[in-house]
Amino acid sequence: MPTWPVSLPPPLVSGFSEQQPENVIRTSMDAGPAKLRRRTTANVGKISVSYLLSSAELDTLINFFKTDVSYGALPFTFTHPRSAAALSCRFAQPFNYSTPDGKNYSVTVQMEVMP
Repeated sequence: MPTWPVSLPPPLVSGFSEQQPENVIRTSMDAGPAKLRRRTTANVGKISVSYLLSSAELDTLINFFKTDVSYGALPFTFTHPRSAAALSCRFAQPFNYSTPDGKNYSVTVQMEVMP
């Protein structure tokens, strides 16, 4: 399994967000509280990370996306920014980038955390 490029800097603290898997089915009842049950034994969570990258670092990320993970089709190992745990992730969508200062690139990456 490919590994997230170690040459990239850590993600920005201000651009990190995480969503736990939604893994419950809620069924309304005629009376009383709704019934809840677990949907599956494992489900996909979401992580969003942001980076400020140089042109060379952006090239590394683009190459990783296109070549190593086949435009996001393959999972990869990513180190969780908060817990430092190794996660199996995949791109939820192609990443976005822009250049706020004409020199560096602001990049947002949305990932799915695989069970």
